[in-house]
Amino acid sequence: MDADGFLQLHGDQPVTLAGEGAPGMSEFAIGEFAAAIGISTRAGRDLIGAALECKHRLPKTWARVLAGEVPVWKARRVTERTHRLTMSGAAYVDTHLAPALDRCSFAQIERAVEAAVAECDDEHFEMTRLDRWSQQHLDIELTGVRPNNGLVPVHGLLDYPDALALEAQVAAGAHELLQEFPELDLDTRRAMATGRLLTGQGTGTSRELVIYAHHTPAEAHDIVTIEGVGPTNREQIAEWCRYAGARVSIRPVVELDDELATDSYRPTAVQREQAILTTPTCVFVHCTRDARRCDLDHIEPFDRGGATNSWNLAPLCRLHHRMKTHGHWTYRRLTRTRFEWTSPSGDIYDVDHTFTRRRIR
Repeated sequence: MDADGFLQLHGDQPVTLAGEGAPGMSEFAIGEFAAAIGISTRAGRDLIGAALECKHRLPKTWARVLAGEVPVWKARRVTERTHRLTMSGAAYVDTHLAPALDRCSFAQIERAVEAAVAECDDEHFEMTRLDRWSQQHLDIELTGVRPNNGLVPVHGLLDYPDALALEAQVAAGAHELLQEFPELDLDTRRAMATGRLLTGQGTGTSRELVIYAHHTPAEAHDIVTIEGVGPTNREQIAEWCRYAGARVSIRPVVELDDELATDSYRPTAVQREQAILTTPTCVFVHCTRDARRCDLDHIEPFDRGGATNSWNLAPLCRLHHRMKTHGHWTYRRLTRTRFEWTSPSGDIYDVDHTFTRRRIR
C-alpha cells in the first residue's frame, strides 16, 4: 500500500453524524472541537451530530431552538430518534412536533417518531420490526462501581421469550432462598438468585474472579486499590474470593518506577502491563477509555528514533492514536502520569488520568 492509500485508510475521514441529507464532518475536527470546549471526543461527536440533524433535517425545530422557545436538551431528544429516518420521515416529525415541542413529553416524542416511520417509511418500519435482535443488550456497569458496598448496576433489553424464561428462573431462585434467608426482602433475594444463576453455583461450573488489586503492606488500615474502581479493604477482597467455586491466583508485582526497555518496536507484555497500571486510561484530552482496550503508543515515534521504553510508551485508544499519528496532534510526557498535548491549532492541554486542563494562551 502506498502512502496515499495508507492515509485514506488510517488518516482523517469524513464521517456521517446525522441522517440523510445532512452534511458530513471531518473526523479529526470533531476531536479538536471537543477538546476546545472541554468534553470527550464521543460527547463532541454526539453534540455536532445533533446540531447537524436539527439544522438540516428538522428546520422548524431548529428555528424554535434558535428563538429560545425550545430547550436544547429537548431538541436533542428528538434528534436522537430521527437520525435513522428518511427525509420524509424527519419532515413528518418536524411538522407535527415542532409547534408543540416545548410542551411535549418524552412519550409524545416517541409516538410522533413511531407515527412518522409507519406513515412515511413502510420498508423501514418492517425492518425495525424484524430487526429487534440488534436492539438487545446487557450492560454491566463495572466502571465507577463503589467497592465499599460491592453493588453494580445491571440493565438491558432481552427478547420477550428469553425475558419470560429468565423471570421464571429468578422467581424460582428467590423463592428457594426464602428458606435460607427468611429475613431478606424479595428484591434482595431476586438479586441473589440472579447472581447464583449467572455464576453457575450449584452446577459444578467454576467461577473466575479477576481483580487487579494493588496494596502496599505499609499502607494504613489495610486499604487496597482496585484498578478501575477505587479503594476497598482486604476483608472485602477476601469475601469476594470466598464465593463458591472461585479460583484465586496471585500474579507477580510490576514495579511502576522501573525503566523497562526493548530493542523491538513491539513492547513486551510486562511493558504493556506497566503502562496500563501507570496510566489506567487513554492519555488523550478528556478521554476515559480503559487502557486495557487501548493501543500502546510510542510518544516519540519509533521510526524517528523513539525508544520502546517505559518513558516513551503510553496508552491511546484507536481514534486518538490515529489523530496523533495523522492529525497533527503532538504530546510529550511531563511525569510518569502527566502529559502535555498540543492541538493542530496550537492549543495546549495538561492531562493526567484524573483531569484535563486547557492552558490559556
